[in-house]
Amino acid sequence: MTTITPYRSDLRPGRDGFAQLVHAEWTKFRTVRGWIIGMLIAILVTVGLGVLSPASDSRGCQQAGSSGSSGSVGPSQSGAACGGMPSLTLGPGGEPVNDEFYFVGQPLAGDGSITVQVTSLTGPAGVIHSPDGNSYGSYGIQPWTKAGVIIKQNLNAGSAYAAMMVTHDHGVRMQWNYTGDTPGLSGAVGVANPRWLRLTRTGDVITGYDSADGTHWTQVGAVTLSGLPATVQAGLFTASPENVVIHGHSTFSSPTQATAVFDHLTLSDGRPAGPWTGTWIHGDTILGSGGNYHQAGGQFTVTGSGDIAPVVAGHGNGAADPFTTLTEILLGIFAGLIAIAVVAAMFITGEYRRGLIRTTLAASPRRGRVLAAKAIVIGAVSFVTGLIGATAAVLIGSAIVHARGAAMFPEPWPAQVRVILGTGVLVAVAAVLVLAVGTIVRRSAATIAIAIAAIVVPYFLTVAAVVPLGVADWLLRITPAAGFALQQAYPTYAQVAGNYAPWNGYYPLAPWAGLAVLAAWAAVALAGAVYVLRRRDA
Repeated sequence: MTTITPYRSDLRPGRDGFAQLVHAEWTKFRTVRGWIIGMLIAILVTVGLGVLSPASDSRGCQQAGSSGSSGSVGPSQSGAACGGMPSLTLGPGGEPVNDEFYFVGQPLAGDGSITVQVTSLTGPAGVIHSPDGNSYGSYGIQPWTKAGVIIKQNLNAGSAYAAMMVTHDHGVRMQWNYTGDTPGLSGAVGVANPRWLRLTRTGDVITGYDSADGTHWTQVGAVTLSGLPATVQAGLFTASPENVVIHGHSTFSSPTQATAVFDHLTLSDGRPAGPWTGTWIHGDTILGSGGNYHQAGGQFTVTGSGDIAPVVAGHGNGAADPFTTLTEILLGIFAGLIAIAVVAAMFITGEYRRGLIRTTLAASPRRGRVLAAKAIVIGAVSFVTGLIGATAAVLIGSAIVHARGAAMFPEPWPAQVRVILGTGVLVAVAAVLVLAVGTIVRRSAATIAIAIAAIVVPYFLTVAAVVPLGVADWLLRITPAAGFALQQAYPTYAQVAGNYAPWNGYYPLAPWAGLAVLAAWAAVALAGAVYVLRRRDA
């Protein structure tokens, strides 16, 4: 009887894991020259359109920009060629701030406290006009008009501070270093409803208290102002921010003024206050018209204007208007996203058109894994493409802005890094969404049209102010374009009135929430794609 031995190859069997499938899809992607060219085009249009705004912006000047005084950034105010473009005062954290108010104070050496009773906060009415003289209505005292006690590092605009204050519409607040805000007693102040305020200093720690009767005190908050000198400035202040009217795409503002009445003022250990000095504190950008104070016995009447708060980007006629924003430089991402969507669509529909999908599925019958591998490859390539495009746009655009003697709206570098990384994540998730849609519809043109209609069109309609702000907010909440919130470079502040609109770089959702909406669309589309891919023939 003859025994036949089966043939055994000397070659080891190759591995057929998911990593090998991803590698195969990457090999497939990089060997198609058109797809690589498409990604390069995405980078070029992202950078090209992004730098067009600062390159053609009339806000530049022939004179090279120069630094302002300590704590400010931007072109010099003295240069006529720059059209008197203001600089921005920077706060302790590097954020642009307004630091303008009327101050009545004196030095406070070492630890101590300041206490006062506020009995009135009023302001005259006015009319706000646009630059062409049109009236946009009358106004009275502003909701965030504020008055109270303040401990400040020094009298330089932008220096560290903590304050306890009454406001017109938001009750008692403790605010510090321009961005910090926490509530105290609610209700409006008046003769029949006075408010007592107190600040105490212990080293670098400032603690704020409020009281309705001057006897029973409640701690509102405690903050640490690192690096306070031994002697600081302590006293009273009044500030009244600009009245802001949003009219369509434009923002109009007008200075206001308010008056506060203080009583029972004591400084440190309950001793009677000594001589007080009135000073109008302001930075390079002036919002108000100064102020004054009057002392009669133990009562102080302090009139002031301006604000102690962060500057909002895209404020219209305000301080930030002459400055190019990060949002403008990254505007070209919508065009780059179109190019990426074309490549993402072709990555799957091209196989259907040429019949290669049969070979792919024959080599790897588990169809869900095939789609997952393609999603990883197109997502990773798109992330790198978006990252390179955004980085180059920011670097080149900023260089053009500075070369023209203009200035960027200041933003700390961690925020810029977050926006650049967010742009990469945005295009990566969008590319995966397009891939899933392409798997379902199998047609390149239809897939690209759906991607543009769902992602690019809502974004364009909102940033170009084609639709009203209310409609824009909803489009950026429920459509995949919500993912553009990842590009929001500037925070919104509840204590600052501003035009928080998409065309100024603000989005109705937080960056993580916008990403969640886009990711949810991508996840649903992927689930549908897996179902369709498994149910029908290739």
